[in-house]
Order: sequence, then structure tokens, then C-alpha cells
Amino acid sequence: MLILASASPRRLELLKQAGIVPDRIVAAAIDETPLKHEIPSVYAQRIAAAKAEKVAAEHPDAIVLAADTVVALGRRILPKTETVDEARECLTMLSGRRHKVLTAVSITSPHGKKDKLVTSVVSFKRLSVVEIEAYLATKEWQGKAGGYAIQGQAATLIPFISGSYTNIVGLPLHETVYMLRSLKYGQP
Repeated sequence: MLILASASPRRLELLKQAGIVPDRIVAAAIDETPLKHEIPSVYAQRIAAAKAEKVAAEHPDAIVLAADTVVALGRRILPKTETVDEARECLTMLSGRRHKVLTAVSITSPHGKKDKLVTSVVSFKRLSVVEIEAYLATKEWQGKAGGYAIQGQAATLIPFISGSYTNIVGLPLHETVYMLRSLKYGQP
């Protein structure tokens, strides 16, 4: 049995794109507050592992897939934006700059545990106030790390990416599928 330890509709859609349909979805309710001076890579790995461990403790015979995606500007972790002001602040900071999108994937199973951190680089064009306000009006930023969704209208603002596109959306498919196969998912 495969359990997706995430309520993210994007992660579910990405898995379906790869031909993988989880048997259950069990969102792990954990404290996602960054620790003082915690760098983005360590934070993402800690949160993904905590989600996997929490759900695996309740379902020890299952394969549990958890992930956490972070938008990082230098050592700064940008929030999952909940208000238009947060989103505006993130977009203003990202304007004309490159940043990293890090997704930590953590999978536990009766056959072992696998963890992987995938990093992609994204560059925003220099954004005008009009472009920022137009993007904010789409409401695509709601609940998104860094205040944008690359799979939506934000794609028109991004001239450059390096690395995994699906990582930027929220789950690096190539690495995730490889990890699942190495843990005997889908094999007799």
C-alpha cells in the first residue's frame, strides 16, 4: 500500500502523471516552523522526514511518501503565502533574481528508507508593479511557497530554469519514481 503523506493537489497530480495512484492520502499534521538559523536545505529535509515518520508510525506496513518544497533566496526561506501582502513581498524580492527551489523527498517502507534533496534554479524577469499586481489578481499564489505557481501564469514571468521542472511544481518525478522502485513499490 502506498500512502501519500501530503494534502497537496499538485503532488497527487504529478504522481498520477507518472502513472502512480496512492492508495491513501494522509496529511501529516506537524509543526513546520523553521528552527532559528536553519538553512533551507536542512529545513526541507527535516520537515519531509518528520511527515514520513509521523504517517509511517501509524501505518508501519505501508510505503509512505512525503515531501517538502522550499523556495530559498540565499539562506532565507520564503513563506507559503497566505495573504496578498506576503505574496507581493515575495514577488518583489524574487523580481530580477535567481533563487532555488528545494524539494526533500522522504520515503519509508518495510524495505527501508530513502531520502533525497533535489534543487532547481529559477530566474524571474524584472517585474513591474503592474505585472506583480496582475499576477496577484490570479490568486495562484495562495498557499504557494515563494508566492507563485510555475505551472500557472507565473510561467510567463520566468525566462530561465535549471534542473527539474516537476521539482519546482512540488515533486521531482524522476527521483521519486526511482526511489519508489528501489523500495520495491509496484513489484511482487
